[in-house]
Amino acid sequence: MKSYQEKLGIKLWAEADRPREKLLLNGRRHLTDAELIAILIGSGNKDETAVDLSRRILAFYDNDLDALGKVSVKDLSKFKGIGEAKAIAIVAALEIGRRRKDTAGSDVVKVITAKDAFDVLLPVFADLNHEEFWILMLNQANYVIGKQAISSGGMSGTMADPKIIFKTALEHNATYVILAHNHPSGNLKPSQQDVYITKKLVEAGRILDLHVLDHLIVTNKLFYSFGDEGLI
Repeated sequence: MKSYQEKLGIKLWAEADRPREKLLLNGRRHLTDAELIAILIGSGNKDETAVDLSRRILAFYDNDLDALGKVSVKDLSKFKGIGEAKAIAIVAALEIGRRRKDTAGSDVVKVITAKDAFDVLLPVFADLNHEEFWILMLNQANYVIGKQAISSGGMSGTMADPKIIFKTALEHNATYVILAHNHPSGNLKPSQQDVYITKKLVEAGRILDLHVLDHLIVTNKLFYSFGDEGLI
């Protein structure tokens, strides 16, 4: 059974318990995930406060913000009390959080190992449910000078056009290139096509004196390195 306080609307709660007022009084770090989402959606439904509704949404995704970050507007709109506008607000806020992770590592970074490259590239692949192909470009001293999306595909694959890859790298005056694409399925094993395109790009890079150092297959938390496996 809900407490009397829970049955009252947020506007009738004690001031210290309202998410917005709580944030103003105590700071953002004192709010739970549900309270932060409640601020985004503003109101609940006739049976739930915004906080209750936010808790229910989080519980559905096992209180995993990474899982929630992959959810579409359509999926969120299925929850009673979440219309399109509220769903868009949640998706947009989580995307800002993802981009913040990306820009947090925007200082000059030197890439020596496959793990270094993975750390730089992981934010661009986070929360994707389709394949994308990216390149990481390095200067002669192995410092990152740029990263660029090359193509975007479906659940099962994406194309990597050598002309676009090397044109982009040359425009950035890159000395080295690291290839990367994600496997939304979580399977790190390279396909025959992955092996073929890697060999093709390594050979093309040698001709252009623009060396391909590695090719990473990325999942949400792990990676496979062609370089570490002796395939480059």
